[in-house]
Amino acid sequence: MKYAVLLSAPYMLPFVERFRPVFEKYDIELILPDVQERMEEADILRYAAQFDGTICGDDRYSARVIEACAPRLKVISKWGTGVDSIDAAACAKFNVKLGRTPNAFTTPVADTVLGYILAFARRQPWMDKEMKNGKWEKIAGRTLSECTLGVIGAGNIGKAVTRRARAFGMKVYGADIADVDHVFVGETGIEMTTLENLLRQSDFVSVNCDLNPTSHHLVNADTLALMKSDAILINTARGPIVEEKALIAALATGQISGAALDVFEFEPLPDDSPLLKMDNVLLAPHNSNSSPAAWERVHWNTIKNLVEGLGLTYNAP
Repeated sequence: MKYAVLLSAPYMLPFVERFRPVFEKYDIELILPDVQERMEEADILRYAAQFDGTICGDDRYSARVIEACAPRLKVISKWGTGVDSIDAAACAKFNVKLGRTPNAFTTPVADTVLGYILAFARRQPWMDKEMKNGKWEKIAGRTLSECTLGVIGAGNIGKAVTRRARAFGMKVYGADIADVDHVFVGETGIEMTTLENLLRQSDFVSVNCDLNPTSHHLVNADTLALMKSDAILINTARGPIVEEKALIAALATGQISGAALDVFEFEPLPDDSPLLKMDNVLLAPHNSNSSPAAWERVHWNTIKNLVEGLGLTYNAP
């Protein structure tokens, strides 16, 4: 039996010829759309009922899309970890299997967070800029042992960030809606507290929680107002956790000192975003997962989830 699969994961599309023999082995024909960042509802609906499975990135598999693609659609294999763009309830309703790779990018994302903390604490990007503009100016920095970190979301990535920060001597506060393993608390010395207290106490605040109904715009005008005026916000999780308009206002007025953002409410970041002109902001194009070794693991696990979701037996190459 032949299967049609919509492959739209941006990290796999450039290397699709490498994987094509594997797909052919399972009689899978690929549909390859032109994708920049993700497919929106309307983009996917053009292919409704034309494919048995999909390997997707952050495509918008809403209830409407899943219903339109059913009953032919059998499996959505997400490239990566987060499935906030996929309606899991609709998948269950229409018997669509949902696969992902948990804990896929913990190491590179945690490294990215520490990189941002070090950049702001030691001020390297700003000294580099001044030097290249012909200025010999010594800009004051801080050691991490002088600083306090607040980690919003103590899951796999939050735990990895905490361990790295503690190795530098930072005091770490954590906030999570779920109970956190007491062994981890004892190991690291993290102090679990309320979100409000975390924001008031922290020099750096790292957003590492999932995007869900409880975390949408968790960082907003009210919560930003609780932060120190010299605090830095770091978001490597999901853009809509931070209310971008409120953050821009807080940065512009000096309510907080700076931000490091790898993710945004709208991606790619619009050309007219005020964030692009702010000297107290470090930006990246949703790339904190960057790691060839991690990507390789996710490539193969995503293919495995797809094949098994189609009801076939997967044999690793």
